[in-house]
Amino acid sequence: MNRSRLASVVAMMLSGAVSFGTTEKVTIQGHHGLLVAEVQTPSVMKKKCPIVILCHGFGGSRNNYLMNSLADSLEAHGISSIRFDFNGHGQSEGTFEQMTVPNEIEDARRVYEWVKADGRFGRIGIVGHSQGGVVTAMLAGELGHKALKGGVVLLAPAAVLRDDAIRGQIGGESSIKGDPLDPPEFVEVWGHRLGREYVTTAFRLPIYETAAGYKGPACIIHGTADRVVPYTYGLRFHQLWRGSEYHQLERFDHGFGPEPLEAVKLALKFLVSR
Repeated sequence: MNRSRLASVVAMMLSGAVSFGTTEKVTIQGHHGLLVAEVQTPSVMKKKCPIVILCHGFGGSRNNYLMNSLADSLEAHGISSIRFDFNGHGQSEGTFEQMTVPNEIEDARRVYEWVKADGRFGRIGIVGHSQGGVVTAMLAGELGHKALKGGVVLLAPAAVLRDDAIRGQIGGESSIKGDPLDPPEFVEVWGHRLGREYVTTAFRLPIYETAAGYKGPACIIHGTADRVVPYTYGLRFHQLWRGSEYHQLERFDHGFGPEPLEAVKLALKFLVSR
């Protein structure tokens, strides 16, 4: 068990909400090869058990602290989850250089289709952190609320990525040399080589325009100390999705430090209510 997962399980035990269910590793055909995913189900699984799709952020993986904590918390409350590595991330196929937001949306769509076809699950919800939040919001807009009756949760959604691309930045720190309208073949970001297509697609990405197609229940959680994605980008989703919940965590950063479990608890409360 990796350190992230161990910390998550310990946190759940301390809160008194822990369940030892089943975790099944599966592969799903994504946009750029096979996606590695883990389906986590409760120890006592009801017929047509609700399930939540978990989408990690830029440069992350299915096994980061937020994803593991959410999966364990959901399991403890009788809800299944599926968390996966986007193409070019973690154990999934593809290269980071080929990754773009549009092909991550396609990856998430194929995970959704896999869940629908599996037959064990009922209501489907979806959660996304950072760039995974953008993917989640846009996919929700494309699928519509009837497809996601379990609700939508955005954790520090990185809609800033379009504005960053226009300004010639990636990930809040790496600068694009030359003209952002004509970017180089690749950009070095956080020790990774990111391809030109990421920049060109981000520049014109209709994030809020596409997300507007979703009319169902939603919850947005953002920290005021987020220096990667200012909280105003999360607030705009709240304004776009009428009736959505909005939780602004004072002095919390992009990964919801100093205490990520505060964000997990808020997301869990919303998802359980669905």
